[in-house]
Amino acid sequence: MTYNINLTPRAEREAMIAKRREASDEFGETIYDFRSDKFTPKVISLPIDVPVYRMENCRTFSAQQTEIAREGLAKDFFEKGQELTTAQQAQHEILARLAKQGTDSVTPIISVLEKDGQRETILITSTGVVVNGNRRLAAMRELVTRKDGSVDDRFTNIKCAVLPPDVTRDEIDDIEADLQARPQTKLDYDWIGDARLIRRQVGKNRSTKEVADRLRRSKTDIENVLQALDEADLYLSEWVKKPGEYDLLQDGQQIFGDLPKAIAKKDANLQNASRAIAWSLYENRDRISGRVYRFNAAFGKLAPQVLEILADQLELPADDYDHQVDDDEFAIDIDIDDDSKDYTPIIEALRDEDTKDEAITTLIEACENAIELDKGQKNEEAALKALAQVNSKITGIDISSAGTPTLPAILKQIGSIRKGLDKIEAAIQARQDGVSADDNGEE
Repeated sequence: MTYNINLTPRAEREAMIAKRREASDEFGETIYDFRSDKFTPKVISLPIDVPVYRMENCRTFSAQQTEIAREGLAKDFFEKGQELTTAQQAQHEILARLAKQGTDSVTPIISVLEKDGQRETILITSTGVVVNGNRRLAAMRELVTRKDGSVDDRFTNIKCAVLPPDVTRDEIDDIEADLQARPQTKLDYDWIGDARLIRRQVGKNRSTKEVADRLRRSKTDIENVLQALDEADLYLSEWVKKPGEYDLLQDGQQIFGDLPKAIAKKDANLQNASRAIAWSLYENRDRISGRVYRFNAAFGKLAPQVLEILADQLELPADDYDHQVDDDEFAIDIDIDDDSKDYTPIIEALRDEDTKDEAITTLIEACENAIELDKGQKNEEAALKALAQVNSKITGIDISSAGTPTLPAILKQIGSIRKGLDKIEAAIQARQDGVSADDNGEE
């Protein structure tokens, strides 16, 4: 049974916390690097329904934005919902889900609390806003009423360490960043939440080097994370048209982290096409055998080859294509080199619902082919082996079992294969003619 939020008015919370803080002689864990010094907060006991969740929690950012997008909520629903029961309830449900998550090496926090009770204090402001321990609070609220309806007295009141009344928003952000930087075995932020925390730190006019030092990470790592988040935002807004639905990106840390480096030195048109390859592969990762990571070269150094194969197989032009991009189509507002190739027809084929399925299948095959060709460049028998494999596959095709609706597409594939074989045969003939000319002493 989900815990129901019963919000205590801010003034009442503040008065209660001030009174109990004044009377307390118990101190919590020292906070270092606080106002160029250190601060040891007093610890008080509060009824479990008094603290309120902090909405600017980077750990919940992805889930918040996804809920806003999917439920059609106001963009500032959580941001302005600190003192609203509806937003606090939504935040509780997000945090309760997180409290039940674990990994092979990390036990879900709700299971630890159920067994051991509260071991660590929750860090709050003088108004009861939880700075550190939001998941633990949600877990204890879920546990305070047992399945049989009885009350677990261990969680009716909870221990809280209280920050100074004049603590600022920026100082709270820094405390969150410092806590995230600590080596620990707790369940970590998702990669979007981590990136959001970094972006917020940089947004305070701090250099990437300063942020890296605070988070105890390298400057390069910080820059890579920010670039990956930019690519992720672009994917959601431009490709899938679902801005803010960060839950779609939970499996994308590797590919969105690799994409900026893969397209860095390409012209604008090739960057757009490389993104289309990467995004299509990620979106259809369930159709790929093995990890998407192995296709990195397909949207990196081998992107031109993949696009050439794809254009040929789909019988699309990959150059000299006079096409005006509508406002609703995939486009990035960057300068385009007039001398570069225009891959718009290929990008459209990968996006259009009428051509998408065939285009994705062809794309995956094109990626496989380009990678295999690249691997075999130094192997003089690679071409023969590749053709032998193709021959084996073609020989094993049973048309009698093919569905009637697939026959036109099969004929199209046969035509494309025949066209490809004609090119290979012509190339072989040209090489053989060249050898004959050399043997005869001719130019």
